[in-house]
This record gives sequence, structure tokens and C-alpha cells, in this order.
Amino acid sequence: MKHIERTITVDKPAERVWEYLSDFRSTNDWDPGTVLTERTSGDGGAGTTYRNTSKFLGRESELEYTVTEVVPGRRITLEGRNKSVTSRDTITVDPTPAGGTVVTYLAEIELHGVAAVGTPVLDLPLKKLGDDAERSLTRALDRL
Repeated sequence: MKHIERTITVDKPAERVWEYLSDFRSTNDWDPGTVLTERTSGDGGAGTTYRNTSKFLGRESELEYTVTEVVPGRRITLEGRNKSVTSRDTITVDPTPAGGTVVTYLAEIELHGVAAVGTPVLDLPLKKLGDDAERSLTRALDRL
């Protein structure tokens, strides 16, 4: 299993940050790997599904994400799957005493089948993806 975890602090109210990030379609704006995320069912709560097309290492793949947990205003967890990968993404939003927000994004990635053979060589590309996403997410939240 591989992990990408990044924590950022922005000078925006937690309520506004939550509103933006709890809709997984926001990845269209800030996730550099996302080609397109569409909601396919639900209202954003547990059980809501999204279709995400991403590009990584020059290849496009599609994952079907399901919201598995929502703690309103605080945390959302989604699980994305296809035949090659399972990704569990958790976004946590914490208000700061000064009125800003600390956001933690954790992606836990497990490769399956033939794709699992490539697991050891993914450390550097995943680090770059995490770094790029951190910068892009910070910019997107600063625009709120």
C-alpha cells in the first residue's frame, strides 16, 4: 500500500473550505492528475458516487468512487476502485483559532494484479503527484 499525505493551512473559513472540498468534483479544479470527475448519483453524502478519470505516468484510468463516510464540516472519506487499483481518499478540515483552516488530504493506494508489480517504482512519481496537488490545492483554496 502506498500513501500520499499532505497538510496545508489557508486563510479561509473552514465552512467555506468544507463546502468546496466535500464535493469531490472540486478535484476538477485542483487535482493535477484529474482529467474529469463527475457525480453519478447521490447528494454528496454517504453512498454518493463519482466517476473520476485521471492521468498518471502518461496513462488514463477511470475509477468509480463511493463516499463511505461523512462527518459534516470535518471529514469525508471516499473509496475509488477499478480492476487495477483501490484508492481510499480522506479529506479532513479543521478550523484554526485565527479563522483559517488546516486541510489534510490522505490517499491510500493499493495496486492489484499485474499493476502491483510496479508498486516499488511508484515512490518518486507519487511524491511528485502529492507535491503538485499540494500546490494546486493551496492555490484553489486561496481563490475561495
